Amino acid sequence: MLKLQVTDINKKVWSILETVKLHADERIDQLYANDIQIIQSTKVFSFSLDAVLLANFTEPTKKETGTVVDLCAGNGAVGLFLTAKTKAKIIEVELQPRLADMAQRSIDLNQLTAQMEVLNIDLNNVTEFVKKDSVDTVTCNPPYFSVLPTSKKNPNQYLALARHEITVTLEQTIKQASDLLKTKGKAYFVHRPERLLELTELMKKYRLSPKKIQLVYPKEGREANMILVEAIKDGRDGGVRFLPPIVVYEEQNYTPMVRKILYGKTE
Repeated sequence: MLKLQVTDINKKVWSILETVKLHADERIDQLYANDIQIIQSTKVFSFSLDAVLLANFTEPTKKETGTVVDLCAGNGAVGLFLTAKTKAKIIEVELQPRLADMAQRSIDLNQLTAQMEVLNIDLNNVTEFVKKDSVDTVTCNPPYFSVLPTSKKNPNQYLALARHEITVTLEQTIKQASDLLKTKGKAYFVHRPERLLELTELMKKYRLSPKKIQLVYPKEGREANMILVEAIKDGRDGGVRFLPPIVVYEEQNYTPMVRKILYGKTE
């Protein structure tokens, strides 16, 4: 995964920190483009650029009465970033208790408890907590790597679960996304390009029709290492659009496009 550059804490959060506890291994980073602070930990979990790009790619429902569900939420980054785009209810679904707790404290930190909530549950049980066929938008930054006999998994349990399909498979995440969505609701996934065929085939299997695809390249002249896909539940076949690619770095600096996404400005 591409690693996001660390930013300094915004001064305005100091008063809130009196009621939001940080563990010894935690810090607060900021996405300047939409003034969101988020609790991170190098020992447990830190969001990467893929979460920022997924939130940027997503076009969530604008209805205040609508619902957005973020599956495999981690420390809540995608849902938190989406609050700049929608007033709809945002539900974060995360299996690991420590990560779910980080997400909840980040929600508290940003004073977003009226809009957001965290469900610390198994993704496969999500329709027991969120009504089936009721959600307008689903986002998902799932584990990227299949578990094979030859797979080398991270010795850190938190990172291994986030990166490898140990507790949930790609097919399970796509099935649950489809089960949650209303007809014509939209799903947004970020994944690895080498799994695009599998991703789209599974979408079709579970009534999701791919409509937009955007490739992400680390640098000019390099192969893509990330792909963003939008799908519509029970959408018509065909009509897939390929958006202009995103190139992350020029030399050692972010490109103007990525600086705009991260900081709200190109310089």
